[in-house]
Amino acid sequence: MLSLLNISKSFHHRGLVLDHLELNVNEGDTVSISGPSGSGKTTLLNLIGLLDRPDSGEILFKGEPVLHYDSTESAVYRSRNIGFVFQDHLLLPHLTVYENIILPLLSRRLSSEEYSEREKHTLELMEKVDIVTLSEKFPENISGGEAQRVALVRALVNKPSILLADEPTGSLDKKNAEILGDLLLQMNQLYGISVILATHSSGLADRMLQKYNLENGRLYPV
Repeated sequence: MLSLLNISKSFHHRGLVLDHLELNVNEGDTVSISGPSGSGKTTLLNLIGLLDRPDSGEILFKGEPVLHYDSTESAVYRSRNIGFVFQDHLLLPHLTVYENIILPLLSRRLSSEEYSEREKHTLELMEKVDIVTLSEKFPENISGGEAQRVALVRALVNKPSILLADEPTGSLDKKNAEILGDLLLQMNQLYGISVILATHSSGLADRMLQKYNLENGRLYPV
């Protein structure tokens, strides 16, 4: 489903970060990418999500090259195919939990029937991660673990093919980190979503089907 071919990326202040990197992800795979801070994990996720572009190489999604997309086409690609979860939940403080969750739907040109179906899907997701009772609360009134579950549902409301998670448990205590790990695998199994996560947590990494270390700009199977 997703192929990264001969990807290289450098920055003026960091030098070469990714060096002819290769990665293939099948539908429904779970993938962990480990490595020290500064090794390029976030850069790699940003490239997959077309938030940044490599210096060279190609990215194929379902066999189609995507690096030639302009900004509008890239935004469409993200909204239809990619869900993002970050270490910081990035919830908007002036919106309720439910308003934060449905925000991605507002960027899509959905028919009333499609929107109704997505709202139903949203409620189903909220029930599965046990946050329905938080719907009318604001981010300042919920815990960090709850906020990450809200962020997870927000990432899934558009039914993406790929979930990109950048240190999703980095700000959580052990119990909430385990809960979020369980939820990531549950969403993978229920909806067939491919999960690609960057993590310092060996416990979370070990739960993924494919495990890689990012060293010297390349991925090495663990």
